[in-house]
Amino acid sequence: MNQKKAIKATLILALFFLTFGGWCLHLRIHPLEKNVFNVIPFITGILGAFCLPLLFCFRPTLVLAYILSGFLAILGTILMAHFSIVHFQGPLTLTNILLGTTFPDIAILWGRFAISRSIFKLEFLRSEADVSAKGHFFRYPNMGWWWVHLFSIAFVYFLGNILFK
Repeated sequence: MNQKKAIKATLILALFFLTFGGWCLHLRIHPLEKNVFNVIPFITGILGAFCLPLLFCFRPTLVLAYILSGFLAILGTILMAHFSIVHFQGPLTLTNILLGTTFPDIAILWGRFAISRSIFKLEFLRSEADVSAKGHFFRYPNMGWWWVHLFSIAFVYFLGNILFK
């Protein structure tokens, strides 16, 4: 096994353990039998913990895994942020924001996405001299593409919550 394959295998294992651990913690905090809405993170946890690492193992499905990982991160960010806003208690302080909300969970989620992005970039790295992706910042696979989708999906989610209460 060459160095690139060893790094890729390590990143895939890290992706699995990080996602599986987060999924198990979520099941402990929000069991399925308590609320019907807990089925969304249950299904996305299965996708993230078991399907994503498998899809990242094969080059033909790597792009699908990367896109799925990004949209799972966006979905999780929006839903956890909404949960934090709805259930926020206490004064608006930095400590309450960092420790009293789902901010740490969202940070773990984006750490998982960073691992996915690293696997994606590692697979398509042609040489160590490759520079960052050329072209427009808001075009796939540049990070701006993900920011546009995060903010636009969050805005649509926000409008849905405002208009259809």
